[in-house]
Amino acid sequence: MTNPELKRQALALLKKFYGYDSFRPGQLEVIEAVCTGRDAVVTMPTGGGKSICYQMPALLSEGCVVVVSPLIALMQDQVQALIANGIPAVAINSNRSEIDNRADIDAAVAGRIKMVYLSPERLLADIGSWLTRLNISLFAIDEAHCISQWGHDFRPVYTQLSILKSSFPNTPVMALTATADRVTRDDIARQLNLRDPLRWLGSFNRPNLSLKVITGATSRQKIQTVQNLIRRYPNDSGIVYTLSRKNAETANEQLTRLGIRSTVYHAGLSASQRQKAQSLFTNGQVQVVCATIAFGMGIDKSNIRWVVHFNLPANIESYYQEIGRAGRDGLPAETILFYSYQDVITRRGFIENSESPQQQIFSEKLNQMQRYAEAQVCRRRILMNYFGEEMSDDCHNCDICHNPPERFDGTILAQKAISAALRTEQHVGLFTLVDILRGSTRAEIRLHGYDHIKTYGAGRDLPTADWNYYVQQMVQLGVFAPDIEHNNVLLVTPLGMRIVRGQEPLLLTRFVPRERAPRKPEPTALPTPESPSARRLFEYLKGTRMRLAAQFGIAPYMVLSDKSLQDLAIKRPKTFDELLDVHGIGEYKAHQYGEIFMAAIEDFDDFQNC
Repeated sequence: MTNPELKRQALALLKKFYGYDSFRPGQLEVIEAVCTGRDAVVTMPTGGGKSICYQMPALLSEGCVVVVSPLIALMQDQVQALIANGIPAVAINSNRSEIDNRADIDAAVAGRIKMVYLSPERLLADIGSWLTRLNISLFAIDEAHCISQWGHDFRPVYTQLSILKSSFPNTPVMALTATADRVTRDDIARQLNLRDPLRWLGSFNRPNLSLKVITGATSRQKIQTVQNLIRRYPNDSGIVYTLSRKNAETANEQLTRLGIRSTVYHAGLSASQRQKAQSLFTNGQVQVVCATIAFGMGIDKSNIRWVVHFNLPANIESYYQEIGRAGRDGLPAETILFYSYQDVITRRGFIENSESPQQQIFSEKLNQMQRYAEAQVCRRRILMNYFGEEMSDDCHNCDICHNPPERFDGTILAQKAISAALRTEQHVGLFTLVDILRGSTRAEIRLHGYDHIKTYGAGRDLPTADWNYYVQQMVQLGVFAPDIEHNNVLLVTPLGMRIVRGQEPLLLTRFVPRERAPRKPEPTALPTPESPSARRLFEYLKGTRMRLAAQFGIAPYMVLSDKSLQDLAIKRPKTFDELLDVHGIGEYKAHQYGEIFMAAIEDFDDFQNC
């Protein structure tokens, strides 16, 4: 941060409107960049604080920020949350009457609105009309991976947003996404015609999320797992993701029959049915939503304590985005993925029948998801390395770390593989690399002269299956990075270079043929318990929050997050100044709800002392 005055103003506004004392890593750098007119590509994980990156510039400027968002429900939730924080915001969309839209447009043109949310379709339709009369300080494109064919949720309408730089050449554009690999990030900047953008890649590590994969479970076992999670978190929420609409309906019916407050959400429902389901979930009237991938984008509900995938997701980006909806308050949360090879077959059928020009991309991303599910190395390291973030230590909060397989010093094996890749000038993929190490005589090896490199045949002492397993582990651990743009040839990473130079060792999991792999019970990570008194007060304050949410017609998490309630229960503030020391309570919320919560704490203490 090079502008001390901007930093001072931003911190004051952060405390006033959000109740936070400091910015998360990267937020201040991004805010300064766009406030000085620079474009930006921001990649932060779900729950990583992307929204403040574009909301704060609106508060710091005289103008407003226009946010391009793909879902009407997402816009409405964010507008409600902004208004709950005392920030004037509107969403212009087809779910509202044009009279209401026009009134909000007039208010925005008059300078009374700080945040304007639009769909890409509405933006393109209105770009030559009333938008030209707005004092726009920034365009923010949310879910920006939708613009790229390499992204997991490509939407053709997003590709037309390049018009922003030609129509508003002096207005900075910020592209934001929670899940984009390097190829996708580069494509976003290119397609939007961004000029020397700041590229901020936030940490993808969410250590509060436990990661677990269960193979070969029956439908009954899946439902039993959800029942167990509900017993552990009786006052919190969870999401069940399924492969199809039918599976979502079936899971919802089974849970409902068991007396569990559940609802269903998928693209086959009407807009009003989907809105009702989302409202029931965000307001805490149901504990579980059984959904396809159509559900959850932008959900900021703080007490989602678990996410279960009944089936294998299509790609790691989708999986990571979906599990990221749990534990957004930073408290411990559980994620469970049920894996079966039948899911792979079903998804391959979807890809082959799609007739999409992206078939090859979809197929490779499914391969990566399958390898994650079958892996025997720390799952978090796989996720971090997939998104380009080096993680050299195990996480100790996934099923593999809880139940580690046998390991050995694989440094020499890695050095052989890395050396072979470098001697081919990094032009080969996994299977060709293994053939070189094994000393294969097939025609392609001889054609390229790979049978003459120094490491040709250096791994003859190990069978092909073992080498395939170990090189794949090296990919998962970040020694190699597959270049998806160039037939997945293996590129040696900085970690790989340190290993080949003897600067860093590498532990590998020993190969065990599948039929001999032992089955072990896997412990589940549970949230850290609070003191009994604080826990009882926390539950009591949830009731106060629910009544306030009903009174103001908003979701409970928009009143205060679970993390704020826990801090309230620990600190038990008795004055306005003490209230401002509670996490997530700024001046606006302190004035709005402070006396009510302090009175609730006093009532609780009086009752406990009776």
